[in-house]
Amino acid sequence: MVAPLPALSQSRDADAALEALIPDAALDNPESWAVDTDAARTPAPDVSTLITAEPLPPLPAMPGVTLEWPDTADLPKIEPLAPDADIADARAQAEAAGNALEADDAAQTERIANASLVKLGSRVVLAFPPDVTMPDRDAIVERFKGLSALSTLSDDEDNLAQLSRRAKSDAELLQQVLRVYGYYDPGVVQSIERPADPASAAVDSTAQLQAAQRQAGQADAAASDAATEQSRADAARAARARRAADIASRSVVRFDVQPGPQYTFARIDLGNVAAATDAGPLRDSFHLKTGDPINSDKILVEKDSLSTALGERGYAFAEVGDPELVIDHEPRTGDLSVPVTTGGKYRFGHVTSSLPAYLSSRHLERIARFRTGDPYKRSEVDDLRQGILATSLVSTAAVKTREVTPPAGDQPGVVDVDVTLTKAPQRTLAGLIGYSSGQGFRLEGSWEHRNFFPPEGMIRFRGVAGTQEQLFGFTFRRNNFRERDQVLSADLYAQTITSRAYDARTISATASLEKQSTLIFQKPWTYGFGIELVGTQETTPTKPRATYFIAALPLRGAYDGSDNLLDPTKGWRLSLRVSPEISTTDGRKSTYVKSQLDASGYKQVGSRVVLAARTRVGSIQGTALDNIAPSRRFYAGGGASVRGYSFQRVGPLDAAGEPTGGRSVTEFSLEARVKTGLFGGAVGLVPFVDAGTVGSTASPTLNGMRIGAGLGLRYQTNFGPIRVDVGTPVNRRPGDSRIGVYIALGQAF
Repeated sequence: MVAPLPALSQSRDADAALEALIPDAALDNPESWAVDTDAARTPAPDVSTLITAEPLPPLPAMPGVTLEWPDTADLPKIEPLAPDADIADARAQAEAAGNALEADDAAQTERIANASLVKLGSRVVLAFPPDVTMPDRDAIVERFKGLSALSTLSDDEDNLAQLSRRAKSDAELLQQVLRVYGYYDPGVVQSIERPADPASAAVDSTAQLQAAQRQAGQADAAASDAATEQSRADAARAARARRAADIASRSVVRFDVQPGPQYTFARIDLGNVAAATDAGPLRDSFHLKTGDPINSDKILVEKDSLSTALGERGYAFAEVGDPELVIDHEPRTGDLSVPVTTGGKYRFGHVTSSLPAYLSSRHLERIARFRTGDPYKRSEVDDLRQGILATSLVSTAAVKTREVTPPAGDQPGVVDVDVTLTKAPQRTLAGLIGYSSGQGFRLEGSWEHRNFFPPEGMIRFRGVAGTQEQLFGFTFRRNNFRERDQVLSADLYAQTITSRAYDARTISATASLEKQSTLIFQKPWTYGFGIELVGTQETTPTKPRATYFIAALPLRGAYDGSDNLLDPTKGWRLSLRVSPEISTTDGRKSTYVKSQLDASGYKQVGSRVVLAARTRVGSIQGTALDNIAPSRRFYAGGGASVRGYSFQRVGPLDAAGEPTGGRSVTEFSLEARVKTGLFGGAVGLVPFVDAGTVGSTASPTLNGMRIGAGLGLRYQTNFGPIRVDVGTPVNRRPGDSRIGVYIALGQAF
């Protein structure tokens, strides 16, 4: 049997160089050869002798290398990483949610038994004691509801911590509101009403906690004991936060309110009001008495009421300071002090203008509703300012009282009223373009100067170019003529009209004096009278052209007992127009009297509906119909008459089927003005029914009555409603339109 030979890494027949490096003896016994060397026989050096205190010399620079060695480079300091803010917030929220839940558990034990509950939306409930009477409870609830952060800011995404923070803020707010109404010792306990099925929430929370623990267990297999403990703590916090979030999304915040006794006024001090000659009426204007419940809102309201009373009773320089209320918790009362300085009574002196050549002092005194020597009233000073602004001649008007004579004993002092004015633009260039189905296209333009003849002497040039009307006219008008809202006017114009009833070419000159009602000063009684001179050539579809010369003395008187000039909701109106006239045509002279009575009434029905009714009766007495110019007769139909019918289409027709007009007119209208609540209550709907007829005799009649019905739309603006009415004839005749559309400013009547 042959033994195996060892594997050799080098042949014994190697070349001489290799044999010199590794001799054959090394192959025979490698261990002894390895230690039989100079290196093996040399002892190892002592390492400690190699360590010296002196630094080693630097290595020589290497060509081409520009990088500094680490021992000389100025490396930036490594800052530790900042903690993750999201993780910190999440932990804080989890802790807060858990704490809120625990606090809620304690608060629920303090709830009022058999409480009277008031629910505010879906997230807030107020609980009041069942045996405590609170006269102001509704006001307290409404005020708290409007200010509550829970009512106005919370949503279903709020977590329990957010819900708790807002609840705490609202609890403080509720106590403040209670103090406003005199409850200075209130107790308010906030709690969170849990979901209706707490067992389900507990099961969900347990499952969440177990899932979190399993996750923590998995992390435990791959982390240290400390990391595992942290994971378990984080998982527990996350479970609590999830449970709190689940509860918060279905929870309602409840405030249990123990109002305590309502404090009352023990003493009320109104400064030197008691020393005034009319102390009784002044004190009565302050509607708070000792023994009344304390109410901070009423204190401020009555402060303003007292200030108004002082200003209306002649105290031009009275001052009412800020009220001070001192609360005494032992008797549960409060002492109210309102610092008042009456300053004495005054009468009006003169009004002075800063621009006498523009609006003179005398003219401003005419605008004022007071006269020299009248007792001072602050409201009349404010009214003077509004009246000056209403002239549209000034952009600003500052009105200030100035003492001329101080009070002396029982004699009142005298104050002048200084008015500082700033001019406004005085010229206006205006244009209007429109279309109506009854009157076609209409283009109107005007230029006016509102103070061409100071004060308030206006001139206007006006032109109309339309399908049925062409006009050029000149108007002079003086507003506030001799007294407030009295207007003197004169018109001169040339006009042509083409209508279905007649064609007319007219030259007219009129003058009138009117007492008008305005939005600032709506008056119960108004009047007007004037003179009118007319020359007109007129023709109808069945009559040749004739020339009429007419002189008239129009008179008008009206009573307005409504509550609003443009949009009345209650009251009634009555107006009468009477015009004696002389007419000459083809050598025939005719005298007659044209009169018209209008009446309307308004009634509020509920909070959203106003019923409005109108009637008109007119008559021309003294001559036959043929002696009356067609333009002076009565007609009916259109947007201000019987809606649904075209202009002038109600009444008798001639052989050509065109309206002839008449000597009498009778009209009725009934409509319901209904607020819809749309666009903040600005939009309203108005169903209406109109009826009217025109008679050929002087006595008003109901024969031939035409009825129109339809629906209107109203859009409220700060200057009155914009009106859009769509009507249709109920008993339509051949030639009548099926639909009529009417657009205007203000109600139909």
